[in-house]
Amino acid sequence: MNIFVIGAGQVGSTVVEALHVEHALTVLDLDPARLSPLAYRFDVATIEANGASRRALADAGVRDADLVIACTSRDEANLVAATFARIEAPRATTVIRTSNVEYIELWREGRLDVDFVVSSELETAHAIARVVGVPAAVQTDVFANGQVQMVEYDVSERSNPAVVGRPLRECGIPAQSRLVSIIRGGTMTIPRGDAVILPGDRLVIVGSPESAQEWGELLSPGEGKVEDVVVFGGGRVGAAIARQLLEMQIGVRLIEPDRERARSIAEELPGARVYQATGLDPDFIERERIGQAQAAVFAMREDAKNHYAATLARVHGVEFTIAIVHDTISQEVYEHSGIDVTVNPRQVTAEELVRFAHDPRTQQVAMIEGNRFEVLDITTSPSSEYVGLRFRDMPIRGALIGAIVRDGKAIFPRSDDVLSAGDRVIVFTESSRVADVERVL
Repeated sequence: MNIFVIGAGQVGSTVVEALHVEHALTVLDLDPARLSPLAYRFDVATIEANGASRRALADAGVRDADLVIACTSRDEANLVAATFARIEAPRATTVIRTSNVEYIELWREGRLDVDFVVSSELETAHAIARVVGVPAAVQTDVFANGQVQMVEYDVSERSNPAVVGRPLRECGIPAQSRLVSIIRGGTMTIPRGDAVILPGDRLVIVGSPESAQEWGELLSPGEGKVEDVVVFGGGRVGAAIARQLLEMQIGVRLIEPDRERARSIAEELPGARVYQATGLDPDFIERERIGQAQAAVFAMREDAKNHYAATLARVHGVEFTIAIVHDTISQEVYEHSGIDVTVNPRQVTAEELVRFAHDPRTQQVAMIEGNRFEVLDITTSPSSEYVGLRFRDMPIRGALIGAIVRDGKAIFPRSDDVLSAGDRVIVFTESSRVADVERVL
């Protein structure tokens, strides 16, 4: 596929990293300092030009594009770039990144002339909501309209001895789930029956939402359902997170220092309790009993403020902290300082954008462990060599099917189950093997 990526920032760079092996990529950006690392690391064409210029797109050869992804940090530039791309390359699929919910609404009404719109705020809010729903998880995603859940868990010394230190075939692991990978010391293993889970392992599990919760209880006992969340920051991301949590019937308290913004959110989200405060005052935290919240989300615009606020909240008793991280370098600092989960809006946005470059049968993609692995939701072709095979007879080629969706119902296959043409499969694999997995399925 011939792909044009407009914008070489963090989102664009992540898209390039995920797609450069299997596709011909052309990247446009006005900043040569952003283009140089991409040209050095990957076999891609880089052009210093304004992607929102029709002439620049034409000169770059966009007429030959199959897919155009406009993912700069400027919504209007993305929209203009996609509009010009549709004129120059009418057969190309156009996708834009936006932070403006109004663009999402216009697109849903069919009044925006692009094929797809991806919202950073909504994708981030959904990612946060999934983590809050499974508080013991490091990362989680849902597939097949919520019937299937992918969850990453870290194994600790406190984890249940019924599943730690014993061969998998002897463990009473939750039904309706499959352990698709054990990541140990940076190395991934597709587990068999004699595999043993050890403290320090990271597990990737595919299962029903109920079994995902059961795994959480086994691996992190005492983690209950979250019903009370404090959101620090009332910007677009914070407001989107609060709205999503309220829709999940979770109590929300939101802290926003700007008076007008706080008032606007209180009117927009009457179900939330909104404070006009910085959230960084220990007296305020004590007075409003912020430390008694089951979880806190830090969605301010500056990583340093999120880091400080999360640390202060932990000191005052908040046990489960989730922080938005804007700079990739900050993520490691967050994790080493005890913040439980980090979510990078640019990463989750790139993850959604990458989906459009996959095989048309692929409906969803989740990238995990720094893009080293992916979970795909792909429909099986009648010509697949796996169709008609029992799962016990399938060769393991660095990938494992965790679930299938047949006739609209999720099935978590056992060894005697047989794969059928038209099944949607939820499959875990290394990113480098994605093209091979799509080909054989």
